[in-house]
Order: sequence, then structure tokens, then C-alpha cells
Amino acid sequence: MFKHFFALKYNPFEKSIPTSALFESSDATELTERLKYLLETRGIGLVTGEPGSGKSTTIRKFADGLNPSFHRPCYIALTTLTVMDFYKSLAISLGEAPAYKKISLFHQIQDAINTSYYERKVTPVLILDEFHLASNSILEDISLLFNFDFDSKTPYVLILMGQTALRNKLQLNIHLSLRQRLSIKYSLSGMTAEETAGYLDSLLKSAGASDPLFTQAASRQIHASTSGFPRSVNNLATTCLMIAATKKIHKVDEEIVFLAQKEL
Repeated sequence: MFKHFFALKYNPFEKSIPTSALFESSDATELTERLKYLLETRGIGLVTGEPGSGKSTTIRKFADGLNPSFHRPCYIALTTLTVMDFYKSLAISLGEAPAYKKISLFHQIQDAINTSYYERKVTPVLILDEFHLASNSILEDISLLFNFDFDSKTPYVLILMGQTALRNKLQLNIHLSLRQRLSIKYSLSGMTAEETAGYLDSLLKSAGASDPLFTQAASRQIHASTSGFPRSVNNLATTCLMIAATKKIHKVDEEIVFLAQKEL
């Protein structure tokens, strides 16, 4: 196993690594600042990006950093459901036993949000992931469900996340109301070549590597192959380490990256 060969405490490119060890690219830093603004002002935010661009990871780190005394994150990724099932999943995430009728669920969700914000002084932070898969019916209901007191109050933070197709879907005229209510919109575009090199070194160092394990040329080749998208970088870097360990090579060079690309 390459972890033993390189004397690593864990695989630094696993998606389950602690948020404290995550690398902050300029893209992720900018998104975090936008999310902090959304947290202060409350409302609805849109986060998009290609698959593996780091949306969920950045949001996970953001949610982990929230003070539970003031904010309650609720994560939902079941966005291919019917409108009723979507309402039920929202109610459950807010700690409610879902009612049977849609109108009852509607009021139940709004009451739960109001109670949390006004009585407990805790703002619900609802994170709806993979929302590019949501039906137009669910998107239409978002505008209705999150309209409080004639749209004069905002006792919540709602983050809609999805692939780039979500931005295109929201351009439809039927979603004009929701589109107009977006407080922030941000699209992740991947790391730069320099950031990709820093990403590799930072995660390896957190896992116990005393020296960089990738040459500069290898890092550049990994960036060129992955466009700096973290998930693709992780997959390619892990394969590189496996091949290098098998060959008893202590530093990944361009040849190892080429072999890993072929394997993937």
C-alpha cells in the first residue's frame, strides 16, 4: 500500500479528509467570502460548477465552521424526488415529522423556520445539493415556499448547488421570480497550475509527508490533464502514488503521471 511506502498517516486525496486539512484555492476562498455575505444578509444563493470542481467540499468546510449556537446547517441531496417527497425531506431536515398534505407541509416547513429563527435565535442554513437534477416543479415551489410575510422577511439561508446546467435551467421564464431573488451567484472554475501544485503539497504534508512527492513537471502535467478540478486531481494523484510505490520510486515524475493517465 502506498501509504506505508511513503510513510503517510492516511490517503491525502480521499474525499473524507478533515476540513481542517483542506487546501484553500482562490476560487474556494472567493466562494467562502460570498457565503459569509449570504450568512450575514440571509437569503438565497446559487453555487454552480462542473462535476468535481469542489462545490460540495467547499460548502462542507463552510458548514463545519458554522457556530451551532447561531446557525443550523441542513443538507439535502435528494433533488430528483417529487414535489411532495421534496417537501417531506425538507421537513425532516428541520426536525419535523412530515404532515400528509402539501398545504400542511408548506406551513409546517415555514413554521419550523420561523420558530428556529425568531424563538430559538438559530438561523436554518438549508443546503440543497445536485439541484441541477431538480424538476421545474420543485424550482417553482422554492419561490413560494421561501416567501415569508409577503416576501418582507428572510429568516433563513438557502444555498442551491448544482452543475452548470442549473444556471441554464434558471434562465427559463418560469423561474424569473426565483432568479431575481438570488442574493449571490458563484461558479467554480478550477484551480490554477500553481494552486494545483500547492494543493498536492499541502494535502501530502497534512498526511505526514516530510518532502514534496511530486516534481514541478509532474504537478504541471496533472493540472493540464485535470483542468485543476480537485476530484480529478485526487484520482490522478492517488493512481500516481500507487504506481510509484509499486515501482519503488520515491518521487512522482512526468513518466509516472503519464502511466497513471493511461491507467485511468
